[in-house]
Amino acid sequence: MTDVWSAPHHPSPVDAVATLPGSKSLTARALVLAALADGPSRLVRPLRARDTDLMAGALRALGVRIDDDGEDAVVTPGPLRGPAAVDAGLAGTILRFLPPVAALADGPVRLDGDPRLHERPNAGLIAALRALGVEVDDAGRGRAPFTVHGTGRVRGGAVTVDASESSQIVSGLLLAAARFDDGLDLALAGGVPSLPHVDMTVTTLREHGVAVVATDRGWRVSPAPIGAVDRVVEPDLSNAAPFLAAALVTGGTVTVRDWPELTTQPGAQLDRLLPEMGADVSRTPDGGLRVSGGSTLQPLVADLGEVGELTPVLAALCALADGTSRLTGIAHLRGHETDRLQALDEVLTAVGARVRQLPDGLEIEPGPRRPAVLGSYADHRMVMAAAVLGLAIDGVRVADPGAVTKTLPDFRERWAALLGERGGAR
Repeated sequence: MTDVWSAPHHPSPVDAVATLPGSKSLTARALVLAALADGPSRLVRPLRARDTDLMAGALRALGVRIDDDGEDAVVTPGPLRGPAAVDAGLAGTILRFLPPVAALADGPVRLDGDPRLHERPNAGLIAALRALGVEVDDAGRGRAPFTVHGTGRVRGGAVTVDASESSQIVSGLLLAAARFDDGLDLALAGGVPSLPHVDMTVTTLREHGVAVVATDRGWRVSPAPIGAVDRVVEPDLSNAAPFLAAALVTGGTVTVRDWPELTTQPGAQLDRLLPEMGADVSRTPDGGLRVSGGSTLQPLVADLGEVGELTPVLAALCALADGTSRLTGIAHLRGHETDRLQALDEVLTAVGARVRQLPDGLEIEPGPRRPAVLGSYADHRMVMAAAVLGLAIDGVRVADPGAVTKTLPDFRERWAALLGERGGAR
């Protein structure tokens, strides 16, 4: 029987402090670069969740040693080998970061995962690998499952990439590029959504001593060893979104600890977006981010092209706002864990909002609120959006809330703690 979670209804102001685990995006990049480095690396407080556990498992399958040391992980590179089978689950990071690494392995590597993974677009990456001389057998689908026939080396050089469906295609190629014989001169065939994630990749590469130069067409990576780096993983700022949103919905105050002063995480833009909806945002003396809700929840008109992963929680806020919101620049969300635009249309309509799908986004008009059983769509961000809706709407229930294990396995316990309910753990 499918698990159903009754999202807590909390009409009174929240006053809480939240501590969040490490960033999924930074953990994924750190694991890949540590696996390709010239020596062992220690990752301090990496995220432990389904996506990152599967990434570690994928690298282990290729011959990389990853040992747990308390909260930390110690990564020891080894010769990359096949044959190997990789379970990517529903993780776009594995779908796009692992194949260039697999091309450096000596032997075939097959990548598969959850049924929905078969629908996530990957043709741009597969075409780029083939242009670099890598044999990939995907039966012409441009999607998983597929097999990368590694030969132990990749020629590299110039390549033009279509990354219009995911910035992860660019990041996956850049992460492994320094190990290619001729490095990589990557030119873009068009636009790239969520470009800050590529900035994150470039910054992380440079921290490992890799020479990355931005060009007028893309990026150039010089061939060289990848230095081993011990890294403290920042808290996941995208996972902070529902916790900070609780302050706006309830008219309360929420502080997230250890908010970095400088970061490449797109979630950092919450301190710009939430004030547009009426929040007061400030830094605390001990390095936290404090958000207090205003007297009204204002509608939002915004291009979210750079921060698409924040869309589900922001859309939930829009359904509770005092006016019509318009969220654009997010057509690429149709190829995420689910078709997020369609899923949000269905969920927000179910609780009473009026939603119009745009070619690249959503128009959301609040309506009379009503209880509903909401699907999770096997999508962690949809569970978080439903939790935000439940604060204001009594009777919101969520089917298959375990989808949050993808990036925040104990989300429900943390949510209960935020609201001061029994069973929560701060």
